[in-house]
Amino acid sequence: MKKAAYGHKTPHQARVRSQIVLLATRGRSNARIAVEVRVHVDTVRTWRGRFADGGLPALADRKRSGRPARFTPVQVAEAKALACQLPAETGVSLSRWSCPELAAELSARGVTDTVSASTVRRWLRQDALKPWQYRSRIFIRDPDFRAKAQRVLDLYARTYEGEPLGADEYVVPSDEKTSIQARCRCHPTLAPGRARAVRVNHEYGRGGAVAYLAAYDVHQAKVFGRCEATTGIVAFMTLVEQVMTQEPYASARRVFWIVDNGSSHRGKKAIDRLSKTFPNAVMIHTPVHASWTNQIEIFFSIVQRKVVSPSDFTDLTQVHDRLRAFEDRYNAAAQPFQWRFTTSDLDDLLARLDRHTTADLHQKTSIALAA
Repeated sequence: MKKAAYGHKTPHQARVRSQIVLLATRGRSNARIAVEVRVHVDTVRTWRGRFADGGLPALADRKRSGRPARFTPVQVAEAKALACQLPAETGVSLSRWSCPELAAELSARGVTDTVSASTVRRWLRQDALKPWQYRSRIFIRDPDFRAKAQRVLDLYARTYEGEPLGADEYVVPSDEKTSIQARCRCHPTLAPGRARAVRVNHEYGRGGAVAYLAAYDVHQAKVFGRCEATTGIVAFMTLVEQVMTQEPYASARRVFWIVDNGSSHRGKKAIDRLSKTFPNAVMIHTPVHASWTNQIEIFFSIVQRKVVSPSDFTDLTQVHDRLRAFEDRYNAAAQPFQWRFTTSDLDDLLARLDRHTTADLHQKTSIALAA
């Protein structure tokens, strides 16, 4: 009782009621308790009486019926059903719903008289519905998606065609990061200060753009990069030559080059071109629209965060120098990426996508039949 009466975390109402009962057990009169607790004497009589009848549980609030519900469960369900439809399918010229738009549409359809946006938001929150948000997605259209993805994932786990890789075999993903611009800011960038972030001037002059090509040794955590005016077969093969003419890759048994399906290294012609120039090089293509399986993209995301953004360079030479210096800095302390996505995860992903695709197909069929 003392803890409830004087505890710092006790709610105010519970504290007042506990103090009334505690003072009553000490023989205080109702009038004196009212003065000490700073409540009306009728309040003291009420809580002393409830405590005498029911003990400590009686100090809690009694159940109340509350205000009658203004909206029926059917109206709430119709609002949620509307939120789960695309506006275009309902004849509304919107790209996505917002709570005010849903409230207006419910009133226009006669589902409700008038309803506030906050009420609609509360309804949607019950089922974690957020129709104003959206995420991009892409369908798998590579018929050999699993086989190609598994081959890449196995290489990351140092396995190829069921056999473990030897000590003289290497895995080198590569790609191009195009159009790194040299934006010359019209006013100098200001360093951060107390309660102030770095300030970059909005206006800038264009100093040209450069393509950054890079290859990454997965198990050695070593990056090889170069800047080119443009991408293409010549630029890519120059990068390959830069890597393959130095040790340990020049004398390696096999070097697996993981690439996407870009025009610089697409198809069997690219495979033949690589193997003809460097017999110990093996080109492995990622599935179509699956560049996320290429670990070089992780390195490019690091470059974007730590080197490119915010773009503030005086000219392209400074871009080249910054990228080369960052390569040296990265190689001096880098550790291999902790790649945890395995073939089991791939099977789970494909199963989920198959379920979603089947559900979408059933939904479209139902809509077409209803129309």
